[in-house]
Amino acid sequence: MRKDRLYLYTFLAIAIIFVIIGGIATQYFVRASANEMLSSQLEFSKREARAISILIGNQLENGIDKMDFVDTFQNTIKDSNKESLGFVSIIDWSGKVICHPNRPQIGTTIDQNNSANTAVDGEFTADQLFDLIQNGSSSQDASEIIHLNAVPNSDWLVASHANIGLISQRLQSLRNRFYLLFSVMGFIMILSSVFMVRLIGSVYEKRLETKNQELESEVINLAKLNSDLGKYQKRVIEEKPKEEEVNSEEDQEIKETNKKRILTYLRNELLTVSVEDIAFIYTENTITYVVDMNGKRSTTNSSLDELYSGFDSNYFYRANRQFIIAITAIDKIIRYGNNQLKIVVNPNSELDIIIGKNKAAEFKQWLNS
Repeated sequence: MRKDRLYLYTFLAIAIIFVIIGGIATQYFVRASANEMLSSQLEFSKREARAISILIGNQLENGIDKMDFVDTFQNTIKDSNKESLGFVSIIDWSGKVICHPNRPQIGTTIDQNNSANTAVDGEFTADQLFDLIQNGSSSQDASEIIHLNAVPNSDWLVASHANIGLISQRLQSLRNRFYLLFSVMGFIMILSSVFMVRLIGSVYEKRLETKNQELESEVINLAKLNSDLGKYQKRVIEEKPKEEEVNSEEDQEIKETNKKRILTYLRNELLTVSVEDIAFIYTENTITYVVDMNGKRSTTNSSLDELYSGFDSNYFYRANRQFIIAITAIDKIIRYGNNQLKIVVNPNSELDIIIGKNKAAEFKQWLNS
């Protein structure tokens, strides 16, 4: 149940992030695509208005009748506002419409608030036209004058119109395509992400389960090891050689080689420490320290090798190059690092007593002997 909830939250988080990113990206791409399209339309409208104004000026200069030209031009541009993103019309300086693709517009006067005023004073940019379309009408007949070009030898102006309604529909269609594209991509990416999360999660769970099994095994082994430690400590204490009868010459020789006490120094004082009272012995900075069961520390001139060779191996263990520990001083055994053991002693040692993984098996065998 907890894993399913985690996957659900992961799905929702990725979906929300993608919706936010997708929404911002869609607006950016729509704006960029619209600006490119509108820039091309603006440039085309300027060239078209300039060419038509020159053509009309040449025709009028050659003596063609204005009314005949108006009829011919009107038939040429008829209904061009319904299929194209831009179209042209002819107006005079007073703003009266002379030719227009939509015949009912002929004879009317353009609105003074129309963009013709802006077009006379300056040029539209793609960003201005985009904002104009965004705020303008979405009606099919809606249009806006974006450029004016004077006709030579007359009082006419060729007006370039942007078909606001049709451009708005094209932009909406473009926006819908981007939304559809991002929706499909988002659906695929979200499902892929959730699938990958589940896949990685399952791999991690298997590894974690393996680690837990190993940890459980280590805990069981450590529990058994500490149990063996208690049994061994009890057995060693009960079988101290000082009250035990020697049954063979070999045992007699071994017993005689085992030291009963060692000579140590405490400042300038010579002390003898009974082997049975030693908790552990260690070296630090080339000095050998002897710690008894009461925590009292003294030093000796003997090396660990010399001392250990004279100790009963059933009672003392050489943990590493730095420590010799007595079985009765071991408090507990804990797992340390990779297959290593850490020995906790009483009295406490300032230095960690670590049994490496190479000696761990030997130590366990020592406890079971």
